[in-house]
Amino acid sequence: MIVAAQQTRTCPGVRPAAKPPAVVPRIQPLSPRLAAALSYGFALLLGAGLALALFPAEMLVPRAGGAFAPQGDAAQHAIAQRYFLADDWRWPLLTAANLRPPEGVNIAFVDGIPLLALLLKAAFPLLPEGFHGIGLWYAIAWTLQPVAAVWALRGAGETRLLPAIGVALAASAMPSFVNRYGHAALTGHFCLLLALGAYARLVRGGGVAGWAGAAGLAVGTLLVHPYLAAMALALLAAVPTTLLLRGDRRWIGAAGGLVATVAAVFGTMAMLGYLGATGDGGYGDFALNLLSPVWPYRSLVLGWLVEREVDATGHGGWEGYNWLGLGLLAGLVLLVAAAPRAVGSALRRHAGLALALAGLTLLALSFRVGAGGAVLVDLGDPPGFLEQFRASGRFFWPVGLALLVGAAALLARLPRFGPVAVLALGLLQFADAAPNRAALAAWAGQRQPWTVEATPLRALLAEARSVAIFPTWPCVPKPDTLGDHGRQLQVLNLAAERGVTANTMYVARWRGERPRCDDAAAIAAPLAPGELRIVLPGARDQALASMPGAAALCAPLGEVLACRLGR
Repeated sequence: MIVAAQQTRTCPGVRPAAKPPAVVPRIQPLSPRLAAALSYGFALLLGAGLALALFPAEMLVPRAGGAFAPQGDAAQHAIAQRYFLADDWRWPLLTAANLRPPEGVNIAFVDGIPLLALLLKAAFPLLPEGFHGIGLWYAIAWTLQPVAAVWALRGAGETRLLPAIGVALAASAMPSFVNRYGHAALTGHFCLLLALGAYARLVRGGGVAGWAGAAGLAVGTLLVHPYLAAMALALLAAVPTTLLLRGDRRWIGAAGGLVATVAAVFGTMAMLGYLGATGDGGYGDFALNLLSPVWPYRSLVLGWLVEREVDATGHGGWEGYNWLGLGLLAGLVLLVAAAPRAVGSALRRHAGLALALAGLTLLALSFRVGAGGAVLVDLGDPPGFLEQFRASGRFFWPVGLALLVGAAALLARLPRFGPVAVLALGLLQFADAAPNRAALAAWAGQRQPWTVEATPLRALLAEARSVAIFPTWPCVPKPDTLGDHGRQLQVLNLAAERGVTANTMYVARWRGERPRCDDAAAIAAPLAPGELRIVLPGARDQALASMPGAAALCAPLGEVLACRLGR
């Protein structure tokens, strides 16, 4: 032992040999394919899980004979799809001729989501009786929202897993997206994320194939909702503008691709009967408030500061609601503080997109610019074509989504903690949106009773060839103190379960002049064989006074009169 110990001593002036460094195992980055699969897989599971958690089964797969009544805009959309699905194939393609004959109704004017309706019509023999796809669309939109966000982020060049998880969480919790319940078509924000992803790829060079895909995306978005199509076209228009401002000669080819895309959209509009439609107008009534992006209505953390949406126009702040969310705002603040040069460089490199987003913001603000409860600027009457965009506040949606994708892409590049910062952004955004999700779930789960006698009306409609409801939609006075608009939609929903031809329908847009009230002659006409005439309280006195044989042919059914021959 002594010898051994002596052998371990070192000679004076001689350093002992250095120990070999410890081997620290390195974490290998995921392969590109595995990172992509995990990113999209997480986003898909997140979206599908949220859809199943928020929307009850009877909403996703509706059937005839439901015990509860559809409400508000959702009732209108369900009627349109049910009538369209029950009708024969016609030209123009989107016409439901069994609704308000002889001209019928273009379901695009009643927000019937033509893209989904056309697919369901092809499968109509396989669908349950009385099925419509409005509830199904909510599930589709919620499932695709985080998936499209990952696609947009990867288009921006960020392909790692943690940032993908963060952006998927944040996109599913964007307040302007979550808060769109009640209007199914307008939940299609995933179309805008797809357009952002298309922009990012096309500025790198997409060629003919890339622009063909962009044209298909734009046309598909049109068939979801025209507002979304206008936003998507604005994002795609940023491609040649960005390239031009970079001095990149590829802007000429991109401009050609954009022209072809716009032509495809307007060609589709002409072919399917969109062109020439007008609405009630009111551009500026439902605008973006300057404070809306930072107004924390329904924020889990800051919601106690405000009671409702911010509004300066007196029309409520629902359409202009654009709270960005606490996670996104925190991410933007961190980004500006930690990497201001990167932000400036990105804005210069994507100047065309920045200009498009600035233009959309101005369009959203409208000619009446409000801040808080006050109108700061009133530029008077807008040009007539802007009246098509009554709910102008919606045009800020792509701005918020672009801020999200851009912030995630830039934050992820910060050294050491970038990917974790994006994940934290997503987690904070998702948690902060809890009150909005709760409000959506409460709306989806409500069980509103029928205000008309549903069971006996269904029995009468089963024997009817047609139903005539009075007053018709143009004749319901505003404000509707008798509730006839709601009753009318409920009777139409019952009739739509079987596609019984109906004489009236509430539409958001129409051709030519606004439909006029001309009920007098129709009410005074004798009942036709197979006709079921439903008289709502607002037309009761007129019907009893002018309809032949009303006293003998009509019977009270709750608050309405049901009239038919041989009752």
